[in-house]
Amino acid sequence: MTATRTGHRICPLCESGCGLIFELDGRSVTRITPNPHDLMSGGHSCAKGLGLGAVENDPDRIRTPLLRTPGGEFREATWDEAFGEIDRRLPEFVTGDPGSCAVYHGNPAAHHLDSTFYLGELIGSLRTRSVYSPASVDTWPKNLAHMLLYGTGLGLTLPDIDRTDYLLILGSNPVVSNGSTVMAPGMHRRLRALRARGGTLVVVDPVRTATAEIADLHVPLRPGTDALFLLGVLSVIAAENMARPGRVPDSVDGVDAALAMAREFSPEAVAPVCGIDARLIRAVARGFANAPAAVAHSRIGTCMQEFGTLANWLVEVLSIVTGNLDRPGGAMFALPPCGGPNTWPVTKPARLTYDRWRTRVRGLPEMMGELPAVCLAEEILTPGPGRTRALILLAGNPARSLPNSAAVEKALRALDFIVAVDCYLNETTRHADVILPPPPVTTRGHHDVTLSHFQIRNVARYTPPLLSLADGELAEWRILLRLAAIARGTPQRPIEEIDDEIAAVAARRAATLAGCDPGRALAATAGRGGPQRLLDLRLRSGPYGDRFGADPDGLNLARLQAHPDGIDYGPLRPRLPQVLRTPNGRIELMPPMIVADLPRLRASMARPAVPLLLINRRQRRGMNSWLHNALPQPDGRQCALLMNPADAAERQLMDGDRVEVSSEIATVTAELMIDDTLRPGVASMPHGWGHHGPGLRTSRSGQVPGANYNALVDDTTELEALTAAPIFNGVPITVTRTSEERRRWPT
Repeated sequence: MTATRTGHRICPLCESGCGLIFELDGRSVTRITPNPHDLMSGGHSCAKGLGLGAVENDPDRIRTPLLRTPGGEFREATWDEAFGEIDRRLPEFVTGDPGSCAVYHGNPAAHHLDSTFYLGELIGSLRTRSVYSPASVDTWPKNLAHMLLYGTGLGLTLPDIDRTDYLLILGSNPVVSNGSTVMAPGMHRRLRALRARGGTLVVVDPVRTATAEIADLHVPLRPGTDALFLLGVLSVIAAENMARPGRVPDSVDGVDAALAMAREFSPEAVAPVCGIDARLIRAVARGFANAPAAVAHSRIGTCMQEFGTLANWLVEVLSIVTGNLDRPGGAMFALPPCGGPNTWPVTKPARLTYDRWRTRVRGLPEMMGELPAVCLAEEILTPGPGRTRALILLAGNPARSLPNSAAVEKALRALDFIVAVDCYLNETTRHADVILPPPPVTTRGHHDVTLSHFQIRNVARYTPPLLSLADGELAEWRILLRLAAIARGTPQRPIEEIDDEIAAVAARRAATLAGCDPGRALAATAGRGGPQRLLDLRLRSGPYGDRFGADPDGLNLARLQAHPDGIDYGPLRPRLPQVLRTPNGRIELMPPMIVADLPRLRASMARPAVPLLLINRRQRRGMNSWLHNALPQPDGRQCALLMNPADAAERQLMDGDRVEVSSEIATVTAELMIDDTLRPGVASMPHGWGHHGPGLRTSRSGQVPGANYNALVDDTTELEALTAAPIFNGVPITVTRTSEERRRWPT
């Protein structure tokens, strides 16, 4: 008879990081419930977190290494066989042609200690600068705006939601998505609490989303015009002298120049382009500027558009000129338990992590150590020195995560060698030569080192593994180090020896931060290995750390393990100017790089309106592509094309019609749903679908493959000007009925 037990987990799916209680029968997850005592989430979890058991127990999940046979099929293999094949083939792309092996890591990798601490070792061993991730698709404009203003792309300002009086949300639907680049579990409760205490919620979105439904004011602007809307708001603040210079931090330069810049973008000038009434812009400006505390938060809708960097910059400008930066209820900075780029001392002149090298084919700039993912396909398909010939994939599905899917899949087929660390045989991994399955989430410890930079309250949490590794399972950090050893030409080197070297380097850095001897740091963490040792070093030398025994009440991993619901270090508190890492240690509100893009925005105001624009949408049970199999949507509507009734009538379309959706580069087929929550001129589909084609082992998502939004998005001629991010929102499309039979949607 197997033992039934329970244990704490922190959900690793998104920035919310909700606390969960897992119930296990032996090694099987039988039930998941929200942890009512978790100090961050307080009993909240979305359907995705509660469905983690389905991911763990999914019969389609890969649990044994797979090798491609000469006939193109996959066969199960031992770990030694799999690594033997990698050792036979990978070194050619490291020693024979340095840098010809690229790395693509997907969103799940950002949430796990293994990849957080060990992916860098693999990249360094490969001697490659060809590193890609979805960050360049959906976050870079926000990262760059923050980097230019505050010095780092990771230490983002956060909306102090629980203390604000006025919250302006642009391009985000947190009631469904739970928030992004902000850790605020239970957003629906926080937003209702804002209104209950007399505060104001304003949502700017082309769709009357679930978040807009509970807002005081919904601004249904035309896709891609967020920057113009914000300039209109700032112009009112400038014209009516509503700026608050007395509350602007002393470290800010350029407030007067920013207000002068905005004056020409009056509500009457920008409202027709935004497709809204000028009175809405004035109402938002006055409400925001006159609130005791106000903050704006922008997310994916503002990042995946033509003027993404401008829009995210203007969000910060709005908070700053109204005196809401670094103040309770405004835009503040977290103090992450493990520290980070804006907590570590500056030991040499600060340098922006942007444009330090460029891509081979188009010469597009690097940012934060990665290249724009839109370059992946061309770097594979374009002949010449430095061509990408091999690829290591870590929890990513670029065939469905990147734009222009046809080009990406063509590129994947053209590669000489692919190694995938993944638990599914999906649209990308079906092209792999070796697939290495990561172990279940129940075998991992969890602390969100990176995403704790986004917490709206300073809380430290850790949940240890619930299960030991079973026979045939290999920890992901060991997989990464084994790959690194092969890349370095030492395939038989003991993993523990490599791990000790990494820990020694980490201990020297931690000791410097803590003001002690490296030997003392290593001795304090003796008995631990792998990610837990590296985490302990970071916690002990972090802002709340015990300094390796110097502060008996300070934080360490053992202390966190004794507090499974977390340790509360209080609300966000002011951190200026210490948080700044700009070259001159100040905030330049008018960065030349961004200001130089304003003429392009101004010129866009003269363009004729496009009849129909396609935008993305969030789903309660989906997150990119990888949850679609384990957590299918409750009905077939998940991939429907949503369209306003007036637009449908103009095209003589009816609810349930099968339609062709065409952009400049591709056509996909979808089913139509008439939906009056969309403003006229806008249609909507979710991304990450299109689960069809040979070689897939995702049975449930394959039964309802859906339409591939990403196939419609161009990755060559139209990119965000400063970051080379693709433009996913505001794609011009045409929609026509096919000859297929109409579907009747269930009521």
